[in-house]
Amino acid sequence: MRAEYDDMLKKALNGARFTKEEVIFLLKPEKDEMDALFQTADRIRKAVFGDYVHLRGIVEFSNFCERNCLYCGLRKNNRNITRYRLMPEEIVDIAAYAVSIGYKTLVLQSGEDSFYTTGLLCDVIKRIKERVDVAITLSIGERDFEDYRLLREAGADRYLIKQETSNRELYRKLHPGMSYENRIRCQKDLKSLRYELGTGNMVGLPWQNVETLAEDIIFFREMDADMIGIGPFISNPNTPLGRFPSGTVEETLKVLAVTRLVNPLVNLPATTALGSLDSFGRQKGLMAGANVVMPNVMPVNYRRLYEIYPSKICTGERPEACRHCIEGIINSIGRKVSTGYGESPKSLRRGNAVCMMS
Repeated sequence: MRAEYDDMLKKALNGARFTKEEVIFLLKPEKDEMDALFQTADRIRKAVFGDYVHLRGIVEFSNFCERNCLYCGLRKNNRNITRYRLMPEEIVDIAAYAVSIGYKTLVLQSGEDSFYTTGLLCDVIKRIKERVDVAITLSIGERDFEDYRLLREAGADRYLIKQETSNRELYRKLHPGMSYENRIRCQKDLKSLRYELGTGNMVGLPWQNVETLAEDIIFFREMDADMIGIGPFISNPNTPLGRFPSGTVEETLKVLAVTRLVNPLVNLPATTALGSLDSFGRQKGLMAGANVVMPNVMPVNYRRLYEIYPSKICTGERPEACRHCIEGIINSIGRKVSTGYGESPKSLRRGNAVCMMS
């Protein structure tokens, strides 16, 4: 191992605040430095979270989307997809069932679908909170400050709104008709309303490079994010980026590990996309700094329809089977499933408690 790289890893263990140039250096390990990078990230993860892994059950309640992001199979102009929407009572029932099989936190996720008004979503959140003891994350895209405020008052605890890249030019290229500035406005609004904020990026996007990846990692720190979702770009033939190659597991793991070094207190998922590219992808992510897994809790008849990318794993499994399987994966690497809500340490320090309805 190069002495300079070893010194950088030691600095990470001592809580150093890295510059962009240092992050770029960390993202370029030589082959014999890869294991040391992952082990250092794992040591930091263990120091903060112990050996517990937080589960977030994903409820994909609509695959309609009004956006045309170049990489996403849910994009409005994709005609090769069967669309669906769940009604409020279905969402509540699925959420309650997920809690009954052991989930303490759920992600209500959809495309950007204005069919679900803020009032409708507030009603769903209140009904879930009145029925079961669970933390709720929303992943429903860009809305106005007042919408976010009402959703927070209804009981939403967290909000996941990835921008996929912090490079303005690349963002605009990937997201036609959307504004990078508005995306950041949304994230800042959510922070001001005391949501736990989730952001993140994709690794292996066309036109991306190590410099833009380093900018992403610095951005996560500056935004003071609570959760960072990092997954590989997976090429979808039903999108304009279908001709490009997918990202790789190795590159994604490097970004994940360096993100842990730079942002030690965040919740980092070992993503489903990692597991879709490599049958041991989630295990590798958990051993490279991740502390969260996000299994699907949808009924089987809907799972194949939420196709952001092709060949997603676990689309034919029942929710209880997935829950049993993921616990086995976690136990196989010497970890345990957390029985708590999985708040980020930063959120706990700020005094953001999970909002329970009376």
